[in-house]
Amino acid sequence: MLTHIHIRDFTIIDQLELDLDKGMTVLTGETGAGKSIIIDALNLALGNRADSGVVRHGCARTEISATFDISAITAAQTWLTEQEMDVEDNSGCVLRRTITNEGRSKGYINGSAVPIQSLQALGDTLVDIHGQHEHQSLLKNDMQRQLLDDYAGHASLLTQLATTYRRWKAVGAELDTLRSATQDRDTRLDMLRYQVHELETLALNENEVNALEEERTRLANSGRLLDTCQTALHNLYESDANDIFTVLGRTLSELEQLRTLDGRLSSACDLLNSAHVQIEESANELRHYRDTLDLDPARLTWVEQRLDTIHQLARKHRTAPIALAALLTTLQAELSTIEHSDEQLQHLQNQLSALANTYFEQARQLSASRTRAAHDFSAKVTGGMQPLGLAGARFDIALQPLTTNIPTAIGMERVEFLVSTNPGQPLKPLSKVASGGELSRISLAIQVIAARSSHIPTLIFDEVDTGIGGGVAETV
Repeated sequence: MLTHIHIRDFTIIDQLELDLDKGMTVLTGETGAGKSIIIDALNLALGNRADSGVVRHGCARTEISATFDISAITAAQTWLTEQEMDVEDNSGCVLRRTITNEGRSKGYINGSAVPIQSLQALGDTLVDIHGQHEHQSLLKNDMQRQLLDDYAGHASLLTQLATTYRRWKAVGAELDTLRSATQDRDTRLDMLRYQVHELETLALNENEVNALEEERTRLANSGRLLDTCQTALHNLYESDANDIFTVLGRTLSELEQLRTLDGRLSSACDLLNSAHVQIEESANELRHYRDTLDLDPARLTWVEQRLDTIHQLARKHRTAPIALAALLTTLQAELSTIEHSDEQLQHLQNQLSALANTYFEQARQLSASRTRAAHDFSAKVTGGMQPLGLAGARFDIALQPLTTNIPTAIGMERVEFLVSTNPGQPLKPLSKVASGGELSRISLAIQVIAARSSHIPTLIFDEVDTGIGGGVAETV
């Protein structure tokens, strides 16, 4: 619950400290005394939008902090733990907001800087504020339905219904797409079978394009490769007395004889010996390369034709040559899908029927629960209205089937609050009966009853005595 508010340099407030305890706290005063300003400040601490206009004239910034005891608020404790902002005893929580006269705003939770959205998310678990605008929102059917569902505890059932509804719609869309595709099935099947046959006949292997490109380059330059290889072999190993291997051998033999005279030649002799061995190995490698070099013109012709076929198909399918193998896999999958579309069509129809049955069963459960909750809620609100200067008034909730009979994610009925403010008068929609003062009191009765189903421990009612006075104001 809210235990402390601190406000500094906010609009007309210089400094304010307010301690709160369990039970009901009432702030009274004449119009303009500043009661609603305190709520406006609290709203900022809870993440509402703000601008520099809230900073008191002549001050650099405004600061608002709200302290809460969350020892009994499981939702707030869980949120803080998930955000790693919990305190040791998990009981205290401080929300702080600062706004500068330049319009910059910062939010803090337990001393840690957070986005303003985090203040809003945590604030939703801590405080429920019913301001004057709440009276008007009660006239909207969506708000009326939400109040009834909150009162009845329909969160889980609504989630299940919405999930089923979304799946039902998704399967329906998939079925429509498949049916549409079926209309062009024969034409598409002929095309796919031709394309798949063409690509399967090509039988392109993975990495084959790159390998063929390399082979074509090698075959096209085989004469130059052979000539250069033979020249290298002649110079290195096959020129009798003048090749490098022979000359290096003689040099090494002469140096080895001098090595015994001066040990400093050892390093040079070892390096030359290593070079001598490597030259021999290089010559063997070149000889093997020369002997295996392919000079087959027919092979070059075949490789060029193969590459030409691949590139033609790639242009035809508007893709890269290396992507043809992946394209074949995609086309084969599409062909299989269309060839088995009758089975898929039947499967989706069965799935759609099952989801429809599930949806209507869940919708019936929701309708039945809403009916029970509406009866109980109406009786309690009617009882709560009697001492508020509305003796003999009645409140009821009508559940009307949707005229379009089209399922929705929130059920199959429209929720409408009905009221009769005088004995003997028929029930009519709340928006067409209540005056401003009556709406304020009816709203109070509704919100008090609805609040009993809320898990939020701090409830704030702003201007609940609008349009009333005397004994009724005392009762309110």
